[in-house]
Amino acid sequence: MSYYVYIMTNKPNGVVYIGVTNDIIRRVYEHKHHLVKGFTEQYNLDKLVWFEQTEDVTSAIAKEKQLKNWHRQWKINLIEKDNPNWQDLYNEIIG
Repeated sequence: MSYYVYIMTNKPNGVVYIGVTNDIIRRVYEHKHHLVKGFTEQYNLDKLVWFEQTEDVTSAIAKEKQLKNWHRQWKINLIEKDNPNWQDLYNEIIG
């Protein structure tokens, strides 16, 4: 089984949300359509701008916790390293 650590936002350099899931397509869909009440709905975080896949749930959770403790600029640098234009990556993962 695969696990994903991911970052959602509403615009470049906007509010970011870091999460972990075992079904990234379903989870991002839920964020995009505001199916789960909470932080991402409140701030309209509907763009997937970064994700990382692993086969180990413990590693995924550890990475999520690590990223949540990072300074904001480090998170921005991580996103911009692979996604400098902050493109929504959802269409890439749904094929």
